[in-house]
Amino acid sequence: MNAFRFLGDMTHLFSVLVLLLKIYATKSCSGVSRKTQELYMLVFVARYLDLFTDYVSLYNSVMKVVFITSSAAIVWCMRRHPQVRRTYDKEQDTFRHTVLVAAAFLLALIFHERFTFREICWAFSIYLEAVAILPQLVLLQRSRNVDNLTGQYVFFLGYVFYFLSAICCFSEHICCIQSLL
Repeated sequence: MNAFRFLGDMTHLFSVLVLLLKIYATKSCSGVSRKTQELYMLVFVARYLDLFTDYVSLYNSVMKVVFITSSAAIVWCMRRHPQVRRTYDKEQDTFRHTVLVAAAFLLALIFHERFTFREICWAFSIYLEAVAILPQLVLLQRSRNVDNLTGQYVFFLGYVFYFLSAICCFSEHICCIQSLL
């Protein structure tokens, strides 16, 4: 774990809390793509299959549970909460997210570290997370009505810090390879 990964986790967590606050305070999911939320839930379930088998740290386990349950709570509200689900705009949220799932799964079958179930799921989650925001961005572009909290949710997803974390990890691997030579 590096500082960028921690900052990425915290900004992502903050973005989810902002979204949950928006939904519960306004009893509305207007401007929120349910398809993006379903994709994120799928990302976290696929990535954190090891939750009950591999213990890394308390922080790691807590964050896994928080990301899965918060994603499930958002999807539940958008699908089942009597007041919130009425505000979901199905006509605007038309991105074909099944294409993203299929493409991510195909990439995971081709590009993975080892051909095991958990590694395929991990690779699938990485590829899917990279594009999971697309339905939300398309919805925002179509509706042209971005409320403040929805905009903050998208901004705080933490992709910048996750990207910097990946660069740090990649550079550490390069340094390790160079020291072996």
